[in-house]
Amino acid sequence: METLQKNKFDALTGMRAVAAIMVFVYHNRKYWRNDLPFEMMRFISEWHVGVTVFFVLSGFLLAYRYEEKPLDSGKSYLKYILLRIARIFPLYWILLSAFFLDTSYSKDVKTYFLQYSLFYSLFEKYSVSGIVQAWSLTVEFFFYLLSPLLFLLLKKSWRYCILFLIGFFLLGWGIGYGLKELNGNLNGFLFPLKFMVGSTFFGRSSEFFFGMLLAYLMKKESGIKFLHKIKKPTLWGGLAILILIFAIRFFARNNFVHGVERWEGRLIHELFLPIGIVIFFWGLMSEKTWISKVLSTKFFVLLGNASFVFYLIHLSYFNMKLKSFIYLPDRNFVLLWICSIIIYLLIEKPLYELCRKGIAKI
Repeated sequence: METLQKNKFDALTGMRAVAAIMVFVYHNRKYWRNDLPFEMMRFISEWHVGVTVFFVLSGFLLAYRYEEKPLDSGKSYLKYILLRIARIFPLYWILLSAFFLDTSYSKDVKTYFLQYSLFYSLFEKYSVSGIVQAWSLTVEFFFYLLSPLLFLLLKKSWRYCILFLIGFFLLGWGIGYGLKELNGNLNGFLFPLKFMVGSTFFGRSSEFFFGMLLAYLMKKESGIKFLHKIKKPTLWGGLAILILIFAIRFFARNNFVHGVERWEGRLIHELFLPIGIVIFFWGLMSEKTWISKVLSTKFFVLLGNASFVFYLIHLSYFNMKLKSFIYLPDRNFVLLWICSIIIYLLIEKPLYELCRKGIAKI
């Protein structure tokens, strides 16, 4: 544990950069559809799992850092939530405001409240509007709200936590289906089921759960002993991730769909892939391998810290605006990373530090 504290999970921070790169490649795969073999394209078409890496990592880090402590009092929970808001909203609001001010890009988007509140991604009709990829921030924020309670339930029994998440899933499904029966649910609020499962916390909660489970095991002496029984976790966790991505891709019929669109692929994605990611994470923290060394370098840690910015600008408004000025053969990959690092150092990080100091005074 002393070693884990000393490196402050640097390799996990570097892993955020890898996840962001996977999502970038996934979103640009259309450019290589006619050049790469079908089997390779099917594999790349599942690189959306970079988002799963982010979700599992969030589950681990929040549970490891906060546990159920925010539930100690109303004030502690308020400060916890405000810190979480400060983590994701300021930069998102800045980019969204630039999008709305540039009416040549935003003229057809009028759902201002839904966009600024992130509620837009709970509606299928609006889920591909505004800063499209910010749907995952809504999923994250639902987890932020529930994380302390989930960890409390996990400490009492993993069964309680699982039952709560199943109940939460059924609640989401019931609301969406109920509105469909009541008034047609024309905007697709938590409906249809495929949308709810793939794009909301109601359907993606298992990814956070497995990250929390890793934190729980690391907090217990018996849990650490169990984890140490896993031999070469970096190797076997990494292989498991690759094998499971290959397994998911078998359910894709062509280059234009995903394996997770079939229930078999979705089941692998939600129940088995997070386990492989958790084992790999444990390997990054407990073993000294060339992978952990590379991901722990200052370069990858910097990319990892800037990965949130990269995720928000690699697609949608910022990316489209950048393309209107310059469009390089690498799809602006390097240029987007340079912009991300600059925005992280000059805007995101100072803004968060300012918010954090203000929240500490409450």
